[in-house]
Amino acid sequence: MRLRSIASTLATIFFAVVLLGASGDQARFTDLGHRMMCVCGCNQILLECNHVGCTYSDRMRQELTAAIQVGDNDDNILAAFVKEYGTTVIAAPGTHGFDRVAWIMPFAVFISGTVFAAIVIRNWKGGPRPPAAGGSGVSGGLGKYRDQARKETEL
Repeated sequence: MRLRSIASTLATIFFAVVLLGASGDQARFTDLGHRMMCVCGCNQILLECNHVGCTYSDRMRQELTAAIQVGDNDDNILAAFVKEYGTTVIAAPGTHGFDRVAWIMPFAVFISGTVFAAIVIRNWKGGPRPPAAGGSGVSGGLGKYRDQARKETEL
């Protein structure tokens, strides 16, 4: 009886370790597959490429599975894919070198656009007031032309 409980405990531990390892590999596969793009031209994430008969996504998924089973770390796997397929295989830009521009520019454009819009709105609010009815409240040559247009268009 005691031997049976020890055997069942060992079997449970063995299956737990095997299943945890498999789920770890599956999690790595999912993580890395979502960090890469399919190179067939569909502009989709590797694991989400749904082209019928896409030879690239099937081959890349098999290469990814093989690299994970060999035990390479994530950076080495991504570097191998970049070496084979080019930098377009990476879904998101890196965080070093010139790739930082891809992270900074959207925020910089948003902030500068907001500041520009605020300046334009402030200038519109502080602009010249419309003239009072019956008088040419506009100074300079523009008021003269408006008065002349009013006179010429009267019936």
